[in-house]
Amino acid sequence: MNAFPSHTKTICLLLPFMLLHLFSFGQSYELNRGWRLKNHKEVIQHGEKLSDPSLALQDWKPATVPGTVLTSMLNNKEVPDPFFGMNNNKIPDIYSIGKDYYTYWFVNDFNEAAPTGEQQVWLNFRGINYSCEIFLNGKKVNTEPFKGMYIRKRFNITKLLAANGKNRLAVIVYPPDVVGDPNGGQGGDGTIARNVGLQYTAGWDWIKPIRDRNTGIWDKVTIEKTGAVSIQDPHIVTVVPGKRETTGPQEPAIIKVSATLLNASDKAVSGTLQYNLDGQSVKQTVTLRPHEEKEVEFADFALANPKLWWPSNYGQPHLYPAELSFLPNGSHASSDKKALQVGVREIQTYWNPHTRSREVAVNGQKIFIKGGNWIISDAMLRFTKERYDAEIRFHRDMNLNLIRIWGGALVERPEFYEACDRYGLLVLQDFWMSGDCNGRWEDPLKKDDQWTRRQYPDDHPLFLESAADMVKMIRNHPSLAFYCGGNEITPPDDILVPLRDSILPKLDGTRWFVDYSNSDAMSQNDIGGNGDGPYGIQDIKTFWVDKTWPFNSEVGSVGVGDLESLKRFLPTENQVAPLFTGFNDEGRMQETVDSVWQYHTYISYGEHIEPYGKPRDLEDFANKAQLVNYDQYRGLMEGFSSHMWDWYTGTIIWKTQNPWTSLRGQMYDYYLDPNACLYGLRSGSEPLHAMYNPVDGFVSIVNNHFEKRNNIMLVINAYDMQGKAKPITQVFCFMEPSSVKKIMSIKKQMDELAKEKGAFLRLQLMGADRQLLSDNFYWLPDAKGQYSGLKDMATCKLDIQSRSTAAGEYTVTLRNNEHDKIAFFNRLSLVDSDSKQRVLPTFYSDNYLSILPGEQKTITMSVDPILIQGKKIAIENAGWNVDKMEVLIP
Repeated sequence: MNAFPSHTKTICLLLPFMLLHLFSFGQSYELNRGWRLKNHKEVIQHGEKLSDPSLALQDWKPATVPGTVLTSMLNNKEVPDPFFGMNNNKIPDIYSIGKDYYTYWFVNDFNEAAPTGEQQVWLNFRGINYSCEIFLNGKKVNTEPFKGMYIRKRFNITKLLAANGKNRLAVIVYPPDVVGDPNGGQGGDGTIARNVGLQYTAGWDWIKPIRDRNTGIWDKVTIEKTGAVSIQDPHIVTVVPGKRETTGPQEPAIIKVSATLLNASDKAVSGTLQYNLDGQSVKQTVTLRPHEEKEVEFADFALANPKLWWPSNYGQPHLYPAELSFLPNGSHASSDKKALQVGVREIQTYWNPHTRSREVAVNGQKIFIKGGNWIISDAMLRFTKERYDAEIRFHRDMNLNLIRIWGGALVERPEFYEACDRYGLLVLQDFWMSGDCNGRWEDPLKKDDQWTRRQYPDDHPLFLESAADMVKMIRNHPSLAFYCGGNEITPPDDILVPLRDSILPKLDGTRWFVDYSNSDAMSQNDIGGNGDGPYGIQDIKTFWVDKTWPFNSEVGSVGVGDLESLKRFLPTENQVAPLFTGFNDEGRMQETVDSVWQYHTYISYGEHIEPYGKPRDLEDFANKAQLVNYDQYRGLMEGFSSHMWDWYTGTIIWKTQNPWTSLRGQMYDYYLDPNACLYGLRSGSEPLHAMYNPVDGFVSIVNNHFEKRNNIMLVINAYDMQGKAKPITQVFCFMEPSSVKKIMSIKKQMDELAKEKGAFLRLQLMGADRQLLSDNFYWLPDAKGQYSGLKDMATCKLDIQSRSTAAGEYTVTLRNNEHDKIAFFNRLSLVDSDSKQRVLPTFYSDNYLSILPGEQKTITMSVDPILIQGKKIAIENAGWNVDKMEVLIP
């Protein structure tokens, strides 16, 4: 049971008019129902006539708004699900069939009575791709061109509303000016970047082309009602001097607030602009001339003893509710008001001369960056607040503290940033450039040469206008930490210079800007190469011993899910495991891979599966892939953490999520089902963590906290393949803040124990109260690099008990009553007992866990109660040597 499937249907009500909306200042509502669409070639009326409410509409189909043309076609069952199998090849591509095929009229009938007095009604578009003409009640609304995917537009429609309140909005949306040839290159032939818009829609190495290039009214359309004076683009800056602690009394923070006021009336208006924060009001008197637009700044406000916003794992990401309003003189009602969430924090960056890379601090405390690269939530732009919340929660659960928004997509939506604000994730936001499309490298698949591509996009003023507007949209979010000019390349100079030197200082002025993602200003490149990567599976040892770039903005690789995940998008006949066949004469890995796997951008696991035994079938391959997944991402983050502040100031994994059913670079699949990558990364990224270096056998502890950690007991136990304990030591350790320390080498003991069949190693950290702080369980190969002991493990049975603790909240206890068997690598799932399908998304406190003889572990699970209403819910568990079983939740 999936909360956010690719084929989710949006029900469009074909009522002639929406319910009448009563007038209330400072309020807005979405126009997200009752839309209809039709190809422009089938519409004979021009916009003025089409937007006449008296015109009967015949044979128009339901439209999904917000949404793209392709989304509406999918929901109307005109095309198959492009995320399944090879269905995407059954849908006409805009490059071949022509732009007319995806040029559509969108029509919406809505009720809004013409206001009286000084009341104003506004029509807001938060995103149209790529250009449009707008008509309302027989009149054209946009007298100037409305073009560019990232531009927001606001129209005063007060005088255009019908007297009887029955209105018709008609919008014709044109595809991107240049749609690009999806020839298999990164961004196809590169010309998609001539637009100010998405680049991945022409295809990339992790996605196939989006056939309509996401043409449509892709973001929210709202009706907003105000008095004569409206508030636009409020700006809140918080200044937190000094080095702060996460607890205890705080020195004051300085709050700086400004906003733009617009007087839409023919009269001068005087009044008071005020904001309320933490029970206090700050006011500023204002007079506006007729039709004047004015930026108003408040005097600085000192917030006493503030509750600060901290990144995840460092402190609470506290948010203050605030309201900004304008009250005209002589009125008891606000002309307009805006609700805000304020996170009080200050972000600093420094150049670390030792690592020769950028170092990040929040509220004066340095943060070792553990980040994930993010593309976009859904490749077809089907965004929801719920999906954003789930995806950001997964990133928080991975123990990451930063998300980077890749430059081939978009400036993320406010709902994304709101989730990052709640969960304490910093954000590095790219602008819309990529080295692939914008000319950094020579590429035979590109239509234009590098010099030409270096000047993309065609419309530089539009890029700058779009960038300025997006900065205004997101700048108040405490999670937004940095801006980046582009992915692996700077913008052209006539974009870069005004963006860096004029737009960002004027509209923000508080965040560090780096010119491109692998710039020397971020990470000094002293070893050559591109400055980021690699992107394939690496030997775990390399993360510990091979020094790479000191702030690597892209490193990572795999992410194949288990059998349940694969079956969601692979046709039955293509559910065939890749077959590793060895190496050719040049040393290149050889693998036989099904065509649908190739289409869904599979990265080879090749020889990395073989040490666990040749896969018997797809299920066995997928299960063994999870072992590789877990080990790969735990090892990656442990290796980087082992050199914290010596070699590195941070790293960002490429990548942590997929907006499409890709077989690479994901900690959870498109359907929000986590794989072992997530839990391996969660372990390796623990803020307080004991870890084992597979090269020299040293056990180290990393402490990411701001405080010393004294009297920590490190417990080291090894186990043979039958689960017999081989205690090594336990020792009290003392950790300085934000530091890593080698404790002892156990290489000799582990090599001896593991040489025949392999071994298990458990590292635990206990607090002074004997509370378990960290629990890290390794499986080590034999002397030949094979996991021979795992292949021969006897079956183990678990006793599983579950109970509901609250709506959508469960605890599950797994007990191993065996005396000589380890229950290895157990995958828990919350399932619908009738359909046997997983409930998605479900959040687990841990997963892919191992239970020692006589031991028990308790796991918590959380799910939206709406997803399980009326369902019989059960816990399903299966492990490496544990048979699948289901336990109903009482």
